[in-house]
Parts: sequence; C-alpha cells; structure tokens
Amino acid sequence: QVQLVESGGGFVQAGGSLRLSCAASGSIFRVNEMGWYRQAPGKQRELVATIRGIGSKNYADSVQGRFTISRDNAKNTLYLQMNSLKTEDTGIYYCSADVRRSYLSNWSKYWGQGTQVTVSS
Repeated sequence: QVQLVESGGGFVQAGGSLRLSCAASGSIFRVNEMGWYRQAPGKQRELVATIRGIGSKNYADSVQGRFTISRDNAKNTLYLQMNSLKTEDTGIYYCSADVRRSYLSNWSKYWGQGTQVTVSS
C-alpha cells in the first residue's frame, strides 16, 4: 500500500504564510507527478499546483506568484509554501502522487486525507 500524509495546515490571518508538507510512504518503486489540490466548502476540488519528477511545475492562476511547490525526491516528500494568503484560499488541501509500486506495475494516483487551511480576514 501507499500512504500520503499531509501536515502544516492551520489558522492564519490574511497576508500570512503557511507551509504544507506531504510525505509518501509504503510500497513505492517510483513517484512521478505530485500535486496539491484544495476544496472549499460547497465547491469542487480544484488544482492548486503540480510538480513532475523532473521538476517542471504548474500553478493555478489564482495562486501564481504567491505559492511555491517543491519536492524532495529522496524523501518522497512534497511541499507547498503559501505566502500572501487570502480568505479565498481557505479549504481542505489534499496532496496527490502518481506512483508505480514496482517496475511491472502501472501508474496509480494516490491521495492524502487532507489538511485544513483557514485564512481569516
């Protein structure tokens, strides 16, 4: 099995910063794309940022210039540095990872349980 565990969420005032982490563990042969998604109350889950194994990054327009995604491939850990937070950034943040469990297996996407981020005005 593969587990993704997020940490680092919490309460912060608008304009503040938070850093999220997501550690992948378990039966892992290779990890390719990793990403952060979020879901606000009453809304669908949306992409925040992704990063591929070779390091190329993609950001949602709403977070471009404020959030930075990074990863430590040796530790299979994903990070999201969030600066200049706004109230509309409030939501549950989920990490995802595309994983191969062996060189014979296909790629599968795994999800963490989510971590709450609340930005107050």
